[in-house]
Order: sequence, then C-alpha cells, then structure tokens
Amino acid sequence: MIDIHMHIIPGIDDGSQSMDESVSMVSMAYDSGVHHIVTTSHCYPGLYENYASQELSDKWDALVHRIETERIPVHLYKGMEIMAYDHLPDDLVSEKVWTINHTAYFLIEFEFDEKPEYCNEILDRCYERGFKPVIAHPERYYSVQDNPEIVYEWYRLGYGVQINKGSLLSRFGHKEKRAAESLLRHHLVHCVASDAHNTSSRSPSMSRLKRYLDEHFGKEYAYMLLNENPRRILEGRRLVGYEPLQYNKFSGRHER
Repeated sequence: MIDIHMHIIPGIDDGSQSMDESVSMVSMAYDSGVHHIVTTSHCYPGLYENYASQELSDKWDALVHRIETERIPVHLYKGMEIMAYDHLPDDLVSEKVWTINHTAYFLIEFEFDEKPEYCNEILDRCYERGFKPVIAHPERYYSVQDNPEIVYEWYRLGYGVQINKGSLLSRFGHKEKRAAESLLRHHLVHCVASDAHNTSSRSPSMSRLKRYLDEHFGKEYAYMLLNENPRRILEGRRLVGYEPLQYNKFSGRHER
C-alpha cells in the first residue's frame, strides 16, 4: 500500500514528536502492508510555518537516513499538508511549499468551517497555475457533511479527493463516518490515507482499513484507493475512478 498523508517528520507539528516515534510509526506502517509513505507535515500559516527550507530538507534527510539505518524497507517521499491561504498559488509556483514528490499534485486542507466559495476560489486558482489539488479529508468539513454535492463538483473538475482512515473507522465521529461512506458509495474518492500523527490514537497501521474496504466496497475499489491512485499521484499521472454517482447507479471506470 501507499500512504500519501502522514505526519512523521519529528518535532515540527502535532505529529511525531521524536525520531524514535517516527521510526516506530514507519515500522508500524510497514508491518501493516505499507511500503511507500509521503511525509506531509503541516504547512499552516501562523501555526506551523513549515515552508520549504534547507532546515526542513535536512530534517527530512535525517529521517530517511534513520529509516535506512534501521533497515525498514519503506520509501519516503516529500510532501506537505498545506492549509489553504490567499497566496498559495504564488507559493506553489515559487516552490515555497512542497508538492507531492515534486509532481504537480499537492495536498491541501481547509478549516473545518470554511465556506465553499473560498475553497473553490483557492482550488481554481491553483489549478489555473498548473497544479493539481488533492483535497485532504473533505468528510471532516462541515459544509461537505451538510452538502456532499460539493465534492461531486470537485471530482468532476478533476481535483483529487483523499479521505481519512480514521473517519471510516469511527475515530472522529458519526458525521465524519457517514460522510466518508457516502462519498465512497458515490465514487467521489480517489484515495484513502492514514493521516497518522502517532502510534496510538492516530496510528499509521492500515491493515484494519484494508479489511474494511475489501469487505464493504470490494477488493478492486480498495486497490484503487490504497495502491493505484496513490502511485499515480507519486508519478504525476492522471487519476482513475468509477463514474461518479448521484445515488445508486453503478458504472464503469474512467480516467481523469
């Protein structure tokens, strides 16, 4: 499996707080079947100022070196979980923030109570500059919980959609689980990731999630969510998905 959303660079956000914890997280992910991880530390203006810098690159290199020293056969890739802000399109162009593995894809999040109009504005402006948004955990946004058609429009525009393991496994609450399952049933999801922050309450283990997806949505869909589309993101290729549904009609797959 490939996990495109994990907070494992130690000591720079609310994720891993030490190198040893990071190693434990990578080891736990590997034991659950994950072989590729995107390190997506928060870039959150005013809170976690983790913009691209030599210092951040050095911390990433140190983590990679430690994983290699521990001989854990997991590949790490650069990325960020970027909180939307007005100047983000310009900062993507100037490489002030990291995209995913140096591709046009980047992981973007919004405040849970953000208005859809602002979300659409930022997404459109980034897309117009040649970048491909992957929207992190939309099932946690209040506007999406009230009106999932918002995600239908994002999907139809070609934006990537990533939901959280914890939402499906009841980590965050009933509304989040209901929204996540609804998005999956309507074929509005490209990938599922751990959004891991530690080894306990928000762990990187993906084995239970895989069993859940296999059982409730089928092995083909699960493979697309956990392997195929995450790999396409790493390689900068087009995402695949089923025809998005309004309700209960099932159709074939298509490329975006």
